[in-house]
Parts: sequence; C-alpha cells; structure tokens
Amino acid sequence: MIISLKEIKKFFISILIPLVVGYASSFIASLLAGGSMSEYYSQLIKPSFAPPSFIFPIVWTILYVLMGISAYIIMKKGYESPKVKDAMFYYWLQLGINFIWSILFFGLDLRFTALVTLAILLIVVIIMVIKFAKLDKKAAYLNIPYIIWLLYALALNYFIWMINR
Repeated sequence: MIISLKEIKKFFISILIPLVVGYASSFIASLLAGGSMSEYYSQLIKPSFAPPSFIFPIVWTILYVLMGISAYIIMKKGYESPKVKDAMFYYWLQLGINFIWSILFFGLDLRFTALVTLAILLIVVIIMVIKFAKLDKKAAYLNIPYIIWLLYALALNYFIWMINR
C-alpha cells in the first residue's frame, strides 16, 4: 500500500492542529497569568490525587496527537458526507472549548467558570465520540483516554476550586 505525499501532509496537519490549539491556549493563559502555568499550579492548594505539574504537558501532547489522528480517520471518510460534517462539527467545537479552559483556569483565575466549561467540554467530547463511532470505531476508541482524562480533570478542577476559594 503506497501512501501519497498529500495524505501524509493531511495526516500531519490533522495532528498539528490540536497541538497548536493546545499550546496557543497555554501561551495565552501564561501571558494573562503573568507567569508560567506551572508556577501558578504550584501555588495552589491541591488535593492529594493531584499530579505534579510536569505531567500535564506530557498527557496533553499525547491526547492532542490521538485527537488529531482520530480527526484524520474521520475526515478520510469524505467531508462532503453529512455524517462526517456533523461529527467534525463536534470535533471543532470541543477543540474550541478545550482552548478556552486553560485561559479561564490559569490566565483569568476563574476556576468555577473553568469547571463549568470542563463539564460542557466533557459532554461535547462524549457526543463527538458517539458520532465518530458511527463512522469508524477506531477513531472513537482513540478518544477514550481523552474522556478518562477529562473526568479526572473535572474532579481535580472541582477540588482545587473548593479548596482555594
């Protein structure tokens, strides 16, 4: 099976998009916070199950790559298809909501608003995964770690909000 240069380019762009969105969000949040997100995170009182700050960029990089691969798989089904357009609407929506979360939590210090945003993000991602599953199970399965991480992040965000009010 020979893969065209055009397909390789589409694949890498599909991965690059969520990575750029995620890192742009982190950059903006850091600018608004007046320091690194790692510094901000270290100053918070955290629950015992909170990971060290170096874990976050590793996990998010993996999740963004998986997200991009899943989007590539869905897009290969043909964007002119209404089902693909519908599934990709939720993909782009979740990416936009994901972008906003770091800015709210770290950049603007709006932890409760970030918590509500995270709950909405989780719902949108679940809808996206269901839509993806109807088109390609592998694309849906690639987002299961994302859902698990969002559940964990939701609990972490909740407890950080409660403890640091």
